Amino acid sequence: MRPRKLLVFLVFLSLFCFSDPPFVLAQNVSFDLPSFNVRNLTLLGDSYLRKGVLGLTRELGVPSSSAGTVIYNNPIKFFDPETNLTASFSTRFSFTISNVNPTSYGDGLSFFLSPDNRTLGSPGGYLGLVNSSQLTKNKFVAVEFDTRQDLHFKDPSDNHVGFDIESLNSIRTADAKLQEIDLKSGNSITAWIDYKNDQEKLKVFLSYSSLKPQKPLLSVDINLSGYLREVMYVGFSASTDGSTELHLIENWSFSTFGFSPVRSNSSLHNVSDSSVTVSPRIPVSDSTNKNPKRLALGLGIAGPAFFCVALALFGYVSLRKWRSFRTQKSFKAEVLAGPREFTYRELKLATKGFHSSRIIGHGAFGTVYKAFFITSGTIAAVKRSKHSHEGKTEFLAELSIIACLRHKNLVQLQGWCVEKGELLLVYDFMPYGSLDKLLYQESGQSNLLNWSHRHNVAVGLASVLTYLHRECEQQVIHRDIKTGNILLDGNFNARLGDFGLAKLMDHDKSPVSTLTAGTMGYLAPEYLQYGKATEKTDVFSYGVVILEVACGRRPIEREAGTQKMVNLVDWVWGLHSEGMIIEAADKRLKGEFKEEEMRKLLLLGLSCANPDSTERPSMRRVLQILSNESEPISVPRNKPSLTFSCGLPLTLDDIVSDEEECNITLSPQML
Repeated sequence: MRPRKLLVFLVFLSLFCFSDPPFVLAQNVSFDLPSFNVRNLTLLGDSYLRKGVLGLTRELGVPSSSAGTVIYNNPIKFFDPETNLTASFSTRFSFTISNVNPTSYGDGLSFFLSPDNRTLGSPGGYLGLVNSSQLTKNKFVAVEFDTRQDLHFKDPSDNHVGFDIESLNSIRTADAKLQEIDLKSGNSITAWIDYKNDQEKLKVFLSYSSLKPQKPLLSVDINLSGYLREVMYVGFSASTDGSTELHLIENWSFSTFGFSPVRSNSSLHNVSDSSVTVSPRIPVSDSTNKNPKRLALGLGIAGPAFFCVALALFGYVSLRKWRSFRTQKSFKAEVLAGPREFTYRELKLATKGFHSSRIIGHGAFGTVYKAFFITSGTIAAVKRSKHSHEGKTEFLAELSIIACLRHKNLVQLQGWCVEKGELLLVYDFMPYGSLDKLLYQESGQSNLLNWSHRHNVAVGLASVLTYLHRECEQQVIHRDIKTGNILLDGNFNARLGDFGLAKLMDHDKSPVSTLTAGTMGYLAPEYLQYGKATEKTDVFSYGVVILEVACGRRPIEREAGTQKMVNLVDWVWGLHSEGMIIEAADKRLKGEFKEEEMRKLLLLGLSCANPDSTERPSMRRVLQILSNESEPISVPRNKPSLTFSCGLPLTLDDIVSDEEECNITLSPQML
């Protein structure tokens, strides 16, 4: 606001302060939480807070189940008995639902309103809303985002949105695919829920972007007057049932409206939390009741003070804008020296408006599209970062790292774009896609990776990790080495990509302890325990990857014909203990491999995936072994076990997000 306008407003406010007590609306409440903290939320069950993001369920080992609830601390008024009016409301929030095992998903999350601030239901299809033994106990109005078809509750599909009142048998549902939304894609999804009491209509909108669609996904004709009590609590719940589906809430805003003004003897006040506002109504005052002397005195004192405040605010805002402009200009100057800057229009045309048919994969922090540039006749891959408050940070991290790296086994960055609130990276297109797609394609399909290709992948990946760990000016820890992040070019050469989780650090310095990031099945035990990423955590992930390459099995998968989950490292180590490690080779190869090379690769995978990080080789040593320049490492017959002891200081957010027990012994079956 300009100083002149601000001064006029403040002078008008001073006139208002000397007039009669005002009328106020009956607490139309509004809050906006771009990130979260423990001061304004109640966390129940398995919910947790990590880096300003809410987690509703935890990544427990299959077949464990999880349920969690998060409730806004302050009760909100939805019914005014003086005027007999029920409030309308509107809410907007962004969420992600993801799973490391696509075959093991469910059950979803919900946004709810409840008269109870201790709402916590059962896991599974009950979505953390309803107690399985007391189905009618919890009273609620909810919108569910369901990722599993539960016929017990008459679910239409495993990707639907439903409107519920005190029952999980939805009053009305809609398939999210109607708006090309996959709830469990791992992408950031923004939801809008609007209820207008005068129209007796509730609408739900969904989008991958921050722009609200014109057409709702779900529209329900409903009068909620009989269900919205005088005060209610608002929040989220989610659950899993024998799966590792993760439910995250990234930001949240909420408001009520529609109360008519009533006379109040109280002066203007705030409602409990500083983020909640009460909207005042300023009446036209009677000029005959003004006291000229009091008004003149008030203006004489308040006028100069208001002018000084307005001038200071103007200077502060101008300084911030100048700094922001200078930072952006500096950033562009640095980047322009390297990769090319694309325009948003170019990338939108090349991806057909980021159409879902052009999606070729999902990275750690965004969706990847295939792009055809008609003018140059070239093909590229465009990574579109998710719409979240952390998106820009991760974008700059990836750009700053990749732009200065050069290696034949890295995905080459062509350019970038920052326009219209979008964060976009342009890479070389890899015709054979990711390694996991070729490893786990349907039987009978062409392009099965032969032994020569697989051995070449192991060598190429070892080479690029040696470069990142030892040959860069600054050491790079990737933190998310997995088959989904290894791409194959036209000659089946491995190209490592997705640096959204990577961290730069000076050589010979201890890495900073951070909260765990990455993909289950590839995470080293010490990283799971302490959240400390080192080059040895990358070595562990590399070991899991080359075991996948040799065995053609996922890191964690369900045993055929049973519900038992099998850990790949455990399985190979078990065969090694019986002297039958060669039996771990992928049967689809039909024995078409060199047995000594296969044995070496399997044993190298076990040595890299050793639970004891001190026993793991460096990536340089791994490359030397694969190149026959060094002797293989001796691998113990039985998988070692480890004992951890918690001795690290924890912050408040760490305590909320990680309730870890001390002196935990990890057996071979747990690692």
